[in-house]
Amino acid sequence: MAAPTYEILTVPAPGEDGRDTLRQQCYDVRIDVFHREQGFPLETEIDEYVVTVLVYPLDETGTHILLRLTPSLKPVGTIRVSKGRDYYKLSRLAVLQGYRHFRFGRKLVESVSDWVREDARNAGLSVAKIRLHSQLYVKPFYAKFGYEPVGDEFDEDGAPHQLMVCTLQID
Repeated sequence: MAAPTYEILTVPAPGEDGRDTLRQQCYDVRIDVFHREQGFPLETEIDEYVVTVLVYPLDETGTHILLRLTPSLKPVGTIRVSKGRDYYKLSRLAVLQGYRHFRFGRKLVESVSDWVREDARNAGLSVAKIRLHSQLYVKPFYAKFGYEPVGDEFDEDGAPHQLMVCTLQID
């Protein structure tokens, strides 16, 4: 079966038109996948009330990317990327269960890599590191994009995870 037509959008920055509506669509996908399907607590899903290790709420400062079907504009996938001091962090990759076989997760990870390359190029960097906390069962998925495990496995929100890192060469 051929993949349905889709678009990938970068949610506008804080204060820009359309941000709240598109970001809510990202949240809706995340809640369906992480809370309803996988059973993670709802309060861990939306970061606006949580101060992170980076000392800012990622949902406010991170860049959200949304994949939705066209022409219906149904949201079916999302991912978030944020900038740390010396790395980028990929997080909250979620694709609705009925759409995973279309490889939309791959498209979203590739869109983060493209976003990071552009941002790093604009910052004058020749190399960019992207980190993520992978649930163990999806480590092979991320390995296809060059992510490698680092350190020991750890618990995050009650599930085993692994830090994975990818180094992108910026051309």
